[in-house]
Amino acid sequence: MPIPEIVAVILAIAYLLLAAREHIACWVCAFISSVIYTFVFWDVSLLMESMLNIFYAVMAVVGWYEWRYGGSKHGGLSIRRLAYWQHICIILAALLLAGVNGWLMHRYTSAAWPFLDAFTTWASVLTTFLVIWKILENWIYWLVIDSLSIYLYLDRGLYLTALLFAVYLVIAIFGYLHWRKLWLGNQHSTA
Repeated sequence: MPIPEIVAVILAIAYLLLAAREHIACWVCAFISSVIYTFVFWDVSLLMESMLNIFYAVMAVVGWYEWRYGGSKHGGLSIRRLAYWQHICIILAALLLAGVNGWLMHRYTSAAWPFLDAFTTWASVLTTFLVIWKILENWIYWLVIDSLSIYLYLDRGLYLTALLFAVYLVIAIFGYLHWRKLWLGNQHSTA
């Protein structure tokens, strides 16, 4: 296993564990891991995954800022939920963007798995905003995205990264349950 992939995996696990605990240091780990993964994915022709990690690096800075200074009176953001119609819009947007992007990559590049790569990328982009805004259901989106990503990474020989995403599945369940508990507690304290 290449050293950069190992370092990126360790930092990515640290990111998700810290995010599940709502700890702001998660964004530092996310930034460094994303920069490393930009190059790892480019080397194995997962072009959209590589571009996604550039986006992740930028969003790590935005996420840190929002978690630190966002929310009412700059006290930080609280966990909240979206309406069902908003989830339908997010899912349709991910499918539309992935369809167009996948077709373009299929036609004009040598990208491996262009439609699946595009879907996991665009769904991840949209879901990253849900994490930044502390939307409870982000964890459910990640369960779907991470499951599909495991297949991509196994196919491209990124076994350690595939294992990372299997670990992500477990952490996402923990993250959802923890955030749900915090959200319910906040609902009861404001009632």
